[in-house]
Amino acid sequence: MRTSPAVLVTYLVLLALAIAAPLVGLYPVFVMKALCFALFACAFNLLLGFTGLLSFGHAAFFGFAAYVTGWVVKVQAWPPVVGILGGTAVAALLGLLFGLVAIRRQGIYFAMITLALAQMVFFVCLQAPFTGGEDGLQAVPRGTLFGILPIANDTVMYYVVLAVFVACFLGIKRIVTSPFGQVLKMIRENEPRAISLGYEVDRYKLLAFVLSATLAGLAGALKCLVMGLASLTDVDWTMSGEVILMSLLGGVGTFLGPVIGAGLVISLQDTLADKVGAWVTVIIGAIFVICVLAFRKGIVGEILALLERRKTRV
Repeated sequence: MRTSPAVLVTYLVLLALAIAAPLVGLYPVFVMKALCFALFACAFNLLLGFTGLLSFGHAAFFGFAAYVTGWVVKVQAWPPVVGILGGTAVAALLGLLFGLVAIRRQGIYFAMITLALAQMVFFVCLQAPFTGGEDGLQAVPRGTLFGILPIANDTVMYYVVLAVFVACFLGIKRIVTSPFGQVLKMIRENEPRAISLGYEVDRYKLLAFVLSATLAGLAGALKCLVMGLASLTDVDWTMSGEVILMSLLGGVGTFLGPVIGAGLVISLQDTLADKVGAWVTVIIGAIFVICVLAFRKGIVGEILALLERRKTRV
């Protein structure tokens, strides 16, 4: 599937803006945080938007990977690359275990199983000695990446995070447009039909689940280094709710939708937190309800649908 010139130009413009962000005065830590959550939302969208599986437990992969990365880098004093790889690998293993338990169920049963498993991970993080309990892991050092890049510097760290995000975004796009991705879409649209054609549906769904968990873990590992913190908030069920909100707001089943949704939610949280305090959740919820009523397919989804209607008229 070839990318249209208009979409390609949009990607290039957004990439140019992202590269120039620190140079035009945007706070690098804020943009890095947005990129980490955008990667998290893209990972979730791979499962929901392109496979049709709604998980209420994706915070387990995001948060537990953050804890593992923080523990490896701060407590064990290993290089940050080891921490990132360790957190991502643990998230992949956790995704495999979750998938083996939940993948044979569908709909609300699948969602509830993932939520229950995620809550088990939450209580492990609350009680385990290495997580720091309610205090979490604070002041996690960034160190030096590959012994060369001083990622303690915000600007250097920003471009590392941007490079990882772009690589993962392109990887997700390649997965979805590959024959494997086409099978995932077929499972989403008509699972009995996929089974009748001889596809081992459970195997495809399990692989999609593990890929999604791995990318979510990578996002959590990066977020830990960016913010220097791994806390219970990262692994709480509300984090799973936030990533669902990001995906639905931007447009499930689109490539840019989760990125736009994550950017909007993080921007609103950072802008309103100091002004309205705890009411920020209520305000974001109200905005979400309005957007869902006005844009049933999400912001990007509605834009694509509008362009498609114009094309058919011509």
